[in-house]
Amino acid sequence: MDHTMARAFVDSWVKAWNAHDVDALLTHFSDDVTFRSPVAAQLLGGDGVIRGKDMLRAYWAEGLRRIPDLRFEVVGSYVGVDCLVINYRNQKGGLVNEVLLFDGPLVTEGYGTYLGESDNPAGAH
Repeated sequence: MDHTMARAFVDSWVKAWNAHDVDALLTHFSDDVTFRSPVAAQLLGGDGVIRGKDMLRAYWAEGLRRIPDLRFEVVGSYVGVDCLVINYRNQKGGLVNEVLLFDGPLVTEGYGTYLGESDNPAGAH
């Protein structure tokens, strides 16, 4: 992944999140994506592992329902070989890293990671 591709991805990603546009977000993810997040476990129960685009859609829709003021501010992005880390601040001021692994232009695996010890790092109600 080069820096131009990374910047375009990050710009599109944060714009879609701040617009609460799940469909736009999902265009960047493969059908068989796997995503791991402690917030997924909090919102949906289970082990926090989301498997497939349909389940990812359900997770994000539930997150937006329970966090209607969700907003992200990108702090920085870090480019690796076939991966990207997006460091951002959420609407409650918490720092988050999203680690995304790519196969070509699509995300095949992702990890949501949160700084601190909050039991509710995303601010879900």
